[in-house]
Amino acid sequence: MATQQSGTSDFINNLGKIYGMYTGGFAAFVILLAILEQVGVPNKILGFLFVGFTIVVYAMIGILSRTMQVSEYYVAGRQVPAVYNGMATAADWMSGASFLAMAGTLYVLGYDGLAFVLGWTGGYVLVAVLIAPYLRKFGAYTVPDFLAARFGGNLARFLGIVVLLAASFTYVVAQIRGTGLIAERFLGIPYDVGVFVGILGILLCSMLGGMRAVTWTQVAQYIVLIIAYLLPVVIMSAQRTGIPIPQLMYGEALQNIAALEQGMVDSGLAAADTIQRHLQPFSSTDPLNFFALVFCLMIGTASLPHVLMRYFTTPSVREARKSVGWSLLFIFVLYFTAPAYAAFAKWEVYENVIGASFADLPNWVYIWGASGKVTLCGAAAASLEAVQQACAGKDVVGLADFSIAKDVIVMATPEIAGLPFVITGLVGAGGLAAALSTADGLLLAMANALSHDIYYRMIDRNAPTARRLVAARIILLGVAILGAYTATAAPPDILALVAWAFSLAAAGNFPALCLGIWWKRCTTAGAISGMIAGFGTTLAYLVYTAPPPLGFGEGLIFGIQNISAGIFGIPIGFIVMIAVSYLTPEPSEEMQQLVDEVRRPSGTVVADRGRAASA
Repeated sequence: MATQQSGTSDFINNLGKIYGMYTGGFAAFVILLAILEQVGVPNKILGFLFVGFTIVVYAMIGILSRTMQVSEYYVAGRQVPAVYNGMATAADWMSGASFLAMAGTLYVLGYDGLAFVLGWTGGYVLVAVLIAPYLRKFGAYTVPDFLAARFGGNLARFLGIVVLLAASFTYVVAQIRGTGLIAERFLGIPYDVGVFVGILGILLCSMLGGMRAVTWTQVAQYIVLIIAYLLPVVIMSAQRTGIPIPQLMYGEALQNIAALEQGMVDSGLAAADTIQRHLQPFSSTDPLNFFALVFCLMIGTASLPHVLMRYFTTPSVREARKSVGWSLLFIFVLYFTAPAYAAFAKWEVYENVIGASFADLPNWVYIWGASGKVTLCGAAAASLEAVQQACAGKDVVGLADFSIAKDVIVMATPEIAGLPFVITGLVGAGGLAAALSTADGLLLAMANALSHDIYYRMIDRNAPTARRLVAARIILLGVAILGAYTATAAPPDILALVAWAFSLAAAGNFPALCLGIWWKRCTTAGAISGMIAGFGTTLAYLVYTAPPPLGFGEGLIFGIQNISAGIFGIPIGFIVMIAVSYLTPEPSEEMQQLVDEVRRPSGTVVADRGRAASA
């Protein structure tokens, strides 16, 4: 034991050197592949090398981090320094949705897509101010663990697990879908096979080492994903404007897009009354839905169990607070770049595709058209013949004729800009890192809840450590396979799935977490009633409005789109929780003192006293 602790301490002390060497090695790998491309190695082999090499590296980190200690498996031994926990949290957070779909959504929606940037970024303020430091002070292994202790019983724990599973499973399906899209493009395998290849990579990272393995893998994945995200748009900015800082040159890109849009109207390539201008606010939604989405995403960010459990891994409450700041900084780097990414991609498309003759279309149109991600005149742009047949009677591509799936904008952008394939492969590796890191965190959150909260806390309190960890791994495997199977059913786009997860988590968890920490008068009956009312209302609205087979496809209430379903459930959860709490006897003096103690930064970790007493 002393040897293992000494080894862990040496590892923690040398993290800067280890990840510095890792970053240098990854840069050398990319340079090597660039050389191989220049000497004529086929793109398909380069794609295999990018995907295969990165998965092998992540798997090695996961295997080297294997553990049979409960605290290491569930909370990485609570030894992760703030800056590295910030990187791991950023990777955990910046899912396939952020990496693959956010810039694509901004490309399609323009100004209206900023709702996602505002909501997801603003949510971290709530995490820092209202939730994370206090959960760390309590010292639970999972979010349902905290709910059970605060509200005194397994019913609150069970409801927390239901919310966790509903939100996390919806979210993880979106990530697995992202891995399937990447595998389909870079390995040339069918999408249905690609999702199971992706799930194999996810399991290799997380199955043996739990949170310990996931943490150090996610740090490595953040380095890959942020390099992969920034490099293409930096090159595009340098090519287009002469200045390799896309965030600063974003304004010039927007000016050119506006001029091109006006040119399309003047030349008849777009209709003046139907064109959706990039800078026009509320052209695809109304102000009510825009701000409802911002609200749901903010509250959802502060409620997602796989994000909150990352702050259980820091050595102290102070480190948890610092970790939130680092997380926000690392996330900001990508989120501040996404609008520029969308703008430069649209600039390229408007100049090189819209108005071009069908015979002069760039090759990337057909590459992505073969999988149905690019369509012209309503048909997949699989070949020149298919395009000419679909667009019979037309000479050039009009704005309304062209469509590209928003989930593939980021992956297609290097090809759109005519960059070498090695950049495309790098983006694929980054997208894979983003999807794997979030999927790891989500699967671990679900497996921990089922093994720790259900199996250990509710079924067998005398289960030995080895049996608990074996149960966690079996459950992890089962949830992963179920998620992959669901992803093959071709659910809606990635961002819609993610938005549903945020609304479910926000309505089910946030009122109980917020009032559980900040209102001593909140009672067990109030919390349980509020969780059921808030979560039930949101779920009912999703089922009522979602298209078949997921729901009934009925009309919207007050015009609220179902990606903002939490706008109904969150206030109902708060109102019911407060009303029932006032109608029931106030919590015991001991519980109210515990709430006071959780809000006090100094002192011992609350849950550790309980574990020491039961040991």
